[in-house]
Amino acid sequence: MRIAYLSSAYLAPVEYYIKLLEYDKIYIEQHDHYIKQTYRNRCTIAGPDGELALSIPTVKPDTLKCPMKDIRISDHGNWRHLHWNAIESAYNNTPFFEYYKDDFRPFYEKKYEFLIDFNEEICRLVCQLIDIQPNIERTSAYKMEFSAEETDFRESIHPKKDFRTTDPEFSPQPYYQVFESKLGFLPNLSIIDLLFNMGPESLLVLKKPTRL
Repeated sequence: MRIAYLSSAYLAPVEYYIKLLEYDKIYIEQHDHYIKQTYRNRCTIAGPDGELALSIPTVKPDTLKCPMKDIRISDHGNWRHLHWNAIESAYNNTPFFEYYKDDFRPFYEKKYEFLIDFNEEICRLVCQLIDIQPNIERTSAYKMEFSAEETDFRESIHPKKDFRTTDPEFSPQPYYQVFESKLGFLPNLSIIDLLFNMGPESLLVLKKPTRL
């Protein structure tokens, strides 16, 4: 049995969802110390002018070392409205945005207290739409040592790290992107980029051989 450990992630990149598909068991880390500027509260989409990062503001914890499971979402800056507007303007002309938008809009209307709960529910929705059934469980404690069957991706799948060096088993497969003629193909964006552009064919893209 192949087991992967992943951090919680907000509309995680394609690389992350390939792990959900390829590994037999997934543990989502909830006892790690929360780190800003990671996929825990950030996703990257394709705007008309290139990559655009969307970050969920969080309530500043009382201690520097606050576990992810205790991180609360802040209402600061009307972020829900801003994120939804950004997603809508980026993907309004994609083939499948109209088809899926009513599934995603409630996440930008309802208030979630904890970031990990928000991430988990939106991930569950994406898995349903793509038609994958990963075996996912939250961790019960923070783990430092791993067996031969286990792989730790908690810090390697990261917006500031190059997947070409941190994850040699991942090779992004090109697919249609609405701004590709202007920007070229942008690899490893948020899973919604794949979903809104490719719809039901998203699973075929994820299933393409990814090993170099």
